[in-house]
Amino acid sequence: MKNKYNNDAIIGGKNIIASYTKQGELLRLMYPTPDFRNFINEFLTGVKINDSGIIYLHQDINNQYNQYYTENTNILNTEITNTYFNLHIKQTDFAMLKNDILVKKYEFENRNNIDLNVNFLIHSTLLSNSNNMIGSEIKNNTLIQYCHDYTMYIFSKNNLLSHQLNDTKENISSGEISDKDYIGMSPDSSISYNIGNLKPGEKKQLVIYLYLKQNEEKQTEEELEKQIEQIKKMDIQKEEEATEKYWKKYVKEHTAITLLPETNNYNKKVNQIYKRTILLFPLLINEETGGISAAVEVDEQMNCCGKYSYCWPRDAVFVTRALDSLNMTKETEKFYKIFCKETQSKNGMWEQRFYTDGRLAPCWGYQIDETASVIYGVYEHYKVTKEIKFLKDTYKMCENAAKFLCIYMDNVLGKKDESDVVKMEIEKDYHTENRNQLPKSYDLWEMHEGVHLYSLAAIYSAFGTIKEIQTVLKPEYEVKNRLKLEAMNKLEAKANEYQEEIKKYILSNLYNETTKTFSRNLNDEQTDISMLGIVEPFSIFSPKEKKVQNTVEKINLTLRTYTGGYLRFEGDHYRGGKDPWTISTLWMGMYYKKVGQKQKAKECFEFVVNTANEHGFLSEQVSNEHPGEYWVNGLAWAHAMFILSLRGRFLTRQNVALGTFLDATLCRVWDTCLI
Repeated sequence: MKNKYNNDAIIGGKNIIASYTKQGELLRLMYPTPDFRNFINEFLTGVKINDSGIIYLHQDINNQYNQYYTENTNILNTEITNTYFNLHIKQTDFAMLKNDILVKKYEFENRNNIDLNVNFLIHSTLLSNSNNMIGSEIKNNTLIQYCHDYTMYIFSKNNLLSHQLNDTKENISSGEISDKDYIGMSPDSSISYNIGNLKPGEKKQLVIYLYLKQNEEKQTEEELEKQIEQIKKMDIQKEEEATEKYWKKYVKEHTAITLLPETNNYNKKVNQIYKRTILLFPLLINEETGGISAAVEVDEQMNCCGKYSYCWPRDAVFVTRALDSLNMTKETEKFYKIFCKETQSKNGMWEQRFYTDGRLAPCWGYQIDETASVIYGVYEHYKVTKEIKFLKDTYKMCENAAKFLCIYMDNVLGKKDESDVVKMEIEKDYHTENRNQLPKSYDLWEMHEGVHLYSLAAIYSAFGTIKEIQTVLKPEYEVKNRLKLEAMNKLEAKANEYQEEIKKYILSNLYNETTKTFSRNLNDEQTDISMLGIVEPFSIFSPKEKKVQNTVEKINLTLRTYTGGYLRFEGDHYRGGKDPWTISTLWMGMYYKKVGQKQKAKECFEFVVNTANEHGFLSEQVSNEHPGEYWVNGLAWAHAMFILSLRGRFLTRQNVALGTFLDATLCRVWDTCLI
């Protein structure tokens, strides 16, 4: 498979998500969920002008590019000007709202003073392996590429000029393809269309449809042909307008703050990232389960990482907090009530990561903070909605998770209560050879096994959260279910005990008396940005405690780069380990905000804003050498931290007075806010 590490732009609809390069090349086409599966190995488009060979739209020395979204939408426009022939092409890509169709609209304009005869070519290569053979077929002016489970139909209202089904990459460079075969067994096929003669100043349009189907939906050939004919008859202008209207309304409904006045480029960029986040999140969420993909995949072959297009419960909890800040509370509720319930193990824990449909994804370790974070996230959502029914629906899940955390802490603390039959049964379910010891937990970066400060802070918070949940639910059980109340009281007592023990354990084992700073784990003294977890979000220690301030000073001495961003941890080797992380930098800004150091918080926030890409996407890492996105563009966790960093910095819609008062005071408010 071709390596495609950069998703510069992302669009999508109900069941489709697609990513592109800055030059408009389609990189990935995910269907029917945001993480499974990608069809495309290569999807190349080009033109043959007069007697030329193929001029690839995405890559030619004479091409100039301008890419942008239709404002406040997931409609992507890429303008391509071939300066040799002075042919201008506007490519517009969007996913239809109700159909599993990706639309690619091309507008050709002759800006030359001579006639231009133009043919348009598509070279499509689907992903294939020995257990997933791709076939191809030409029928009714449609290129059909299919495997056992899925089919992609490529067609237009225009008739095909020519086609070639097998190994077309060998001769497509001439701009001419031909084939006598109507059916083939290659994943590599091409088709072409005659745009015709363009006189100077003349414009013509070609609309290409990529229609995706799951083969389990049994349909006759006649039914499929009828569907395709109906699609061809659609008014594409109305479809684009409907899509534009939908996304603009979506942004308006989920803009939960008063945006900055766009009096300068910085304010425009903040607003752009905010709105792009609103448009990105629904593309990453599985509509059926609520599972949230960490990102659109960047490394299918795992040359640089263990892949990204999965749902980590911990990462998703950060995202759900941001969703709630964007009035996307229904999406958050679905994540906890469907996805988390379906993926929780019998013993109460959550594994490392899952597909967004809830199936277990490939894992390499166990992370206790995944389990603790879900309990924390449930109550964070309740604090926004105040819906007691939500707590009732998720309490059993949280109770089982809290019991599992008790087992984990017993192993950390060297305690074991043989009289607790329930606990012994849970341990029995989990362990195979040694019931007395849980496997060592990985840290949140998934690189180090052991006992970690961040993980313990998450557990501490989870125990505090389960008590808060019980406080809300107890009044009802006092009347209706005394046994349930007794069980709650017993768990509450344990939670109190464990919180006290965790804090003592941290101060005894994860605090260095020599340096007067916290340690990230029991094994080394490397500085780690995740040590901030004891303050934000888990609040186990005050941000103004001397121990915390000493630790922050150490972070600044070791993790802050010369460009102003922050690394993950000392000695990090992932992707070279020398470039700052968006998450780390925003995390530091959130600490500074909490401690009241507004200028430093602002500097962290500005670093992230200034390194977002031209569309407002935030990446996992940014380059020190040429500040800008570097790795995993459109990372859900990064966008979530951006939204969480904004909380309290803007006036909310509810708090903004109307009328002339707003006009007179708004600019003064912006001058005093942290960003």
